[in-house]
Amino acid sequence: MLRAQVMRHPYPLIFATVSGAHLYGFPSADSDCDLRGAHILPAREMLGLDISHETIEVSARREGLELDLVTHDAKKFFGLMLKRNGYVLEQLLSPLVVHTTPEHEELKTLAAGCITRHHSHHYLGFAATQWKLFEKETPRRVKPLLYVYRVLLTGIHLMRTGRVEANLVKLNEEFRLPYVPELIARKVEGAEKSALLDAQLAFHQSEYERLTKELEAASESSHLPEQTSSRPGLNELLIRLRS
Repeated sequence: MLRAQVMRHPYPLIFATVSGAHLYGFPSADSDCDLRGAHILPAREMLGLDISHETIEVSARREGLELDLVTHDAKKFFGLMLKRNGYVLEQLLSPLVVHTTPEHEELKTLAAGCITRHHSHHYLGFAATQWKLFEKETPRRVKPLLYVYRVLLTGIHLMRTGRVEANLVKLNEEFRLPYVPELIARKVEGAEKSALLDAQLAFHQSEYERLTKELEAASESSHLPEQTSSRPGLNELLIRLRS
């Protein structure tokens, strides 16, 4: 079903993978299926005054499942890879592959040279946004809280190892936070709006602040480079894709 949705794309795809809750390890029965990828616009469409279709978004419902497909043109996607954008690297390196090509494998190799210690800013900012969302809702839901923990642990792991890991279940094999399995179980087994008691807020706020400081410290001590090194390789690949 996912492949059929991807094959309807109007442009050739470099890759399409599953992102979102399925990638993060805590999909519930009513979770959307988020497909992400990169497509190749023909050179003719890039030469005019107005460039369209740099981003294509398609939503559909198949067999009771909500599918959300978002892809960027190769130039835009490569540009995002060269910024401190952990989100696109998670999409590119997702093990849940729906469509792949030799260029996808080439991109995954080039991704290593796109990672810098400044990617910590992406994860710190994303965690802060999710924490604000968690705080302001009534009742407070498990979902945004899981995103907070997933993002912070991904960031810390990346700073320490240089490897992108977006699955919270796998991350917690390293971090061993005792409350994470329970939160995941509540999200997976219950409704999307599974709520927490107000009495639990103080504990999770303390953990959010602790892990934020841990990510900041991991960034400061990281051996990751200051600058990306994959720009020439990405440029050469883009030229080949357009030829």
